[in-house]
Amino acid sequence: MEAKATQALLNELIETLKDGQKGYADAMTDVEDAGLKETFKHYAVQRAGYITEIEDQMFKLDLKPEEESSVTSAVHRAWIDLKAALTSKDNKAVLNECERGEDYAKKAFDTALKAEGLPAALKAIIEKQASGVREAHDKIKALRDAAK
Repeated sequence: MEAKATQALLNELIETLKDGQKGYADAMTDVEDAGLKETFKHYAVQRAGYITEIEDQMFKLDLKPEEESSVTSAVHRAWIDLKAALTSKDNKAVLNECERGEDYAKKAFDTALKAEGLPAALKAIIEKQASGVREAHDKIKALRDAAK
């Protein structure tokens, strides 16, 4: 895979992770349920760590993280609807929006995992993160399904 394509792929993942981090940070601040607060905090911190790992890999590969977002506004929209759900104080609605954000994250990681010719160290990190994203998605979905 050529450097430019790798760079674009990684910038896409970073943007997706940043959206998730911000979404979870917002949810953590506004949700009242202590258990959900803890869960959202965990995922906000997880995403921040993932961003750092990918940026470190980019640095090692001499690729530049993009400063501004060019990425699909769809991801961003997934988390913008979260604001309305938070205002409603409806945990199920909040979890619904979080799950939608996770669906986008899962898709972004699935796309990245299909990329050919990524350096082994980078691929290993993407695989580990994809697994974390899938776990988060499943947990959020389970919480949503359990929410009244």
